[in-house]
Amino acid sequence: MHNITFAHPWILLGLVIVPIMVVWWLWKYRKQEAAVQHSGLALFAGIKKSLRQRLRWLPYALRIVAIAAIVVALARPQSELSREETTMEGIDIVVAMDVSTSMLAEDFSPNRLEAAKKVAEDFIDGRKNDRIGLVAFAGEAYTKVPLTVDHLVLKEQLESLKLGTLRDGTALGDGTATAINRIKDSKAKSKVIILLTDGVNNQGSIDPLNAAEIAAMYDIRLYTIGIGSKGKAPYPFRDQFGRVFYQNMDVEIDEDLLKQMSASTQDGLYFRATNKKALEEIFNQIDQMEKSKIDVLHFAKKKDEFLSLLWIALIALGLEAIVKWLWLKK
Repeated sequence: MHNITFAHPWILLGLVIVPIMVVWWLWKYRKQEAAVQHSGLALFAGIKKSLRQRLRWLPYALRIVAIAAIVVALARPQSELSREETTMEGIDIVVAMDVSTSMLAEDFSPNRLEAAKKVAEDFIDGRKNDRIGLVAFAGEAYTKVPLTVDHLVLKEQLESLKLGTLRDGTALGDGTATAINRIKDSKAKSKVIILLTDGVNNQGSIDPLNAAEIAAMYDIRLYTIGIGSKGKAPYPFRDQFGRVFYQNMDVEIDEDLLKQMSASTQDGLYFRATNKKALEEIFNQIDQMEKSKIDVLHFAKKKDEFLSLLWIALIALGLEAIVKWLWLKK
């Protein structure tokens, strides 16, 4: 972009001469005497002013333009051509989401799974420069979306997460291991797994603590989130006629295991979300801790622009002389 600056801005104070010249010309115009004195104006009734009479102010106006251009030129205007180079070191993140049937509990509105999906979507919107992947797990695990910067596709797949597509249960080790496979070869300066669950490990072929140790070997930070209110939570059931009824079920989250898993990785943390607002605050906290590094280099080149103003001044002075001594000559 071209930003005009002045090497000697104090010289611009000289522009105060412009309004002074205008006031002086108006005063002189009113004080001037008639070329021919006569006792009455009846002889001149109906006579219109000629074009030369109407433009008799033009030479003086051209002189003002020339003086103003010279003053601005003396202030030495300069244009600045600037350019910025941005170097960004992004963060790769895999969100591992529990989709076991217990996520239907309605201690979150409308239920745990939908609340988690909404909060995760807002989190994704705030990470525009990072690659993010999605893993779904229950009694088994699979990659829903590999690491990608196409967040529109990522959010569409997140929204499509449903219960019942996987064998029921909670396989924390398999979910963590699947996320590790998707991020272990990343060249990003920071690699993060966010594991969200509401249950106790009861399925899978991989021990959760072993999976966490593998994450530490690959310098992957593990954030674990236990989602669910304390005590009991309403859980929907269907009878043989398809009618829905609710029963309060115990909320069972293996917090000790989740704490050990996150502690196995450098700077890993465990969080407990007992309601949707708490879950939002957890994701906001993770968002603040995992900031991308951005280096900005600024280049600027200045160019003097006074020459065009001097040309304007010369042209204005030339036109003044032509108009005054040829066209408006008395």
